[in-house]
Amino acid sequence: MSLLTNVMDHSLDDGYAEAADRKKAAGDGGLPRTLRAKLGLGVGLVLAALVVTVGAAQARVAAPVVAKEREELIDRIDRETETADGLEESVDKLRDDVSTRQREALKKSGDSGGADLVDILSGAAEVHGPGVKLVVNDAKEASTGGDGNPRETSGFSDTGRVRDRDMQRVVNGLWASGAEAVSVNGQRLTALSAIRAAGDAILVDNKPLVPPYTVLAVGDGQRLSTRFQNSADGLYLHALQESYGIRTAISVEDDLRLPAAPSVTVRTAEPRTEKGTS
Repeated sequence: MSLLTNVMDHSLDDGYAEAADRKKAAGDGGLPRTLRAKLGLGVGLVLAALVVTVGAAQARVAAPVVAKEREELIDRIDRETETADGLEESVDKLRDDVSTRQREALKKSGDSGGADLVDILSGAAEVHGPGVKLVVNDAKEASTGGDGNPRETSGFSDTGRVRDRDMQRVVNGLWASGAEAVSVNGQRLTALSAIRAAGDAILVDNKPLVPPYTVLAVGDGQRLSTRFQNSADGLYLHALQESYGIRTAISVEDDLRLPAAPSVTVRTAEPRTEKGTS
């Protein structure tokens, strides 16, 4: 019984009691540590809420301005696009008018056939006739990057993709094999045409093309096909197929139709005239 009485009377250990007395004597009688932590956390939460509220208010204020600027930019792009389309239509009409007047003038001079030939060779007129259809496509596993050995082409490593230099060789090989008119994905090639790269894209006369690349060449179909495949450029294309997985398909066609070039503008060159004539 005396032990139970002692426990009831002295429930706090003497050591704890002494520690509490020392702390009280040292003057540390402020707020409990748990209460201070709660107050600090509360102040932090208030500040965070204040920052979020201010940010949201600023976003709400700026949102209408950004949306308005975006709408204005879209409207401007639409207007400029319509203007460009209208100008392109005007250019086409003027080109057709010039061609018609040239033909009429040559008919009067008895040389209408010469005008037609010039239009065909310059790409200013639509043409049709037998020829070759050549489709060139990227390899199935082609990607935008790769760790393979680089090919000496346009300056980026080989990824199984068709390059601008590849298309240049294909087109030059067709010309050399007897093609009389050539187009790539509907873009008629002329003496002023250029095939080059912009990043990973192939441009023909500044217009980006996407694979597969369909090359149409008007000429003596079977002879053109045979000569091209046996030429250095045809063998080069075959090597791309064997070594890099580039996909190709060539066929002889009875009637191909090639559009006229969008514009053929000469600013510097002039026709040579005989002495004594103007």
